[in-house]
Amino acid sequence: MTMREIGRIKQVQIQRASLKFGERTARYYDPTPLLVVDTLTLSPDGAFGSIGDGGYVIDVHHVSHPGSRNRGDNWISVGFTSHYRDMRARFGDHLVDGCAGENILVESDEPFTPSTLGKRLAIRNASTGENVLFVSIIAAPPCVEFSQFAARQSLSPEQTKETLQFLDNGMRGFYARLDGEMGIVRAGDTLYVME
Repeated sequence: MTMREIGRIKQVQIQRASLKFGERTARYYDPTPLLVVDTLTLSPDGAFGSIGDGGYVIDVHHVSHPGSRNRGDNWISVGFTSHYRDMRARFGDHLVDGCAGENILVESDEPFTPSTLGKRLAIRNASTGENVLFVSIIAAPPCVEFSQFAARQSLSPEQTKETLQFLDNGMRGFYARLDGEMGIVRAGDTLYVME
């Protein structure tokens, strides 16, 4: 199996809570609960982020989070700076890198879809050279709340459909599951597609 380099990790972050707020008919997206961390500690159950004082913060998609949003397919999320470039070109500069909530943000010039990203990923630790492996790669489905956040307005049904279609197929990022017992990931590590 060969490994094709995709890019360096720009930042790692966790979601301390859900990014959707409000009642069902008036829900909205707010990236405030996102927290950039020094290191992600990954397990088959999800992610913890380490912060400067030696403490840890659990990601909302970890199965042990008190308000867990884990659905059984959204363990760890990966996004790309190239996708943010394309989203900003369509919607505006308020879509800063990382605001869609991925755990791992990778610097890349090329866009990715499920077919170009493949079935297995590896992140090589910049310090040790060890690989953290990921499987079960799927496109993260976009939601109406993020679509309205991106468009900065309430959308008509037709506009919502168009926006969801644009953000689908990996534009908003991907979900993956750790292939192993534990992994450590931080900014500066490198993402590879395993072919």
